[in-house]
Amino acid sequence: MSTQHSLKIGWLYPQLMSTYGDRGNVIALQQRAQWRGIAIEVVPYDQSTPPDVLDQVDIIAGGGAQDRQQEIVMRDLAGAKTEAIRRKLDAGAPGVFTCGSPQLLGKYYEPGQGERIDGMGIIDLVSKHPGIDAPRCIGNVVFEVTAKRLAQELTEMLGGQKPIIVGFENHGGRTFLGEQAEALGTVIKGFGNNAEDKTEGAFYHNAIATYSHGPLIPKNPFIADWMIKTAIKNKYGEDIQLSKLDDSLADRARATMLDRLGVKD
Repeated sequence: MSTQHSLKIGWLYPQLMSTYGDRGNVIALQQRAQWRGIAIEVVPYDQSTPPDVLDQVDIIAGGGAQDRQQEIVMRDLAGAKTEAIRRKLDAGAPGVFTCGSPQLLGKYYEPGQGERIDGMGIIDLVSKHPGIDAPRCIGNVVFEVTAKRLAQELTEMLGGQKPIIVGFENHGGRTFLGEQAEALGTVIKGFGNNAEDKTEGAFYHNAIATYSHGPLIPKNPFIADWMIKTAIKNKYGEDIQLSKLDDSLADRARATMLDRLGVKD
C-alpha cells in the first residue's frame, strides 16, 4: 500500500475530446492507483480552466475528437496553455495522448476541409488529412513499443517480455514524424501513423502519443502501471515497486485478440 503518495491527473477537454471512449484511460489509471492505496484526483482541464492549473497535476491524459471539436481545442490551447503543457511534459510528467490528441502536440494539422490549424509544436510531427473522399484508417492495431528507454523499462516490468500493444484505430489524418521525433513503436498489424512507414505514435520525455485507443490502457494495463510508477518517481523521487494486480481477464482478452490477428505475443 502507498497511502503516503497522492497523484493528480489532468484530463484535457473531457467534453470535447472523449469521442472514442478514451475516458477509459483515465478511469483505468485512477482505479489501478486506488487499488494500491495511492490517492488520486482527476482534474478536468477545458476552456474555462486557467493555464497554471496544469502546474498542479502529475499525469496528463487526452483523447480523441472530430475535426470541429479538435479545432476548438487547438485554438484554445494557443499561448499560455501550450506553455503550461510543454512545461509539465518537459519536467518529466507522464502523459497518455490517444487518437486525435497526439495531433495537438505536433506542429500543425491539415483537416480534410478548411485551413491548416497550428498545433502546440511540442513534438516534431505534422498531421494531414488526405481529403474527405480518402478512406479512414480503421481496425485493430498491434505494435511493438520500440522507443528505446520506454521499451527497456516496460520489458523490465514485464519480466523480459517484449512490450506489445493491442488497440483499435480510427483516424482520417495521417501523421508524419520529423527528425527530432521518436516513434513510440513499430506496426505489426494495422495502419499506424500514416499507413506508409510502419511507425506508430511518438514518445516525448515520458509522454505516450498514439492512434491506438479502444481505449488503450484497459487493453494494456502495464501502460498504466508504468505511468503511475513514473509519476511517483517524478514527483517524490522514489523508485517504488507497485504491488501486483490480478490482470488475468485483460491478459486473456489480449491473448484472444492476438491469436485472432495471427500475432505471437
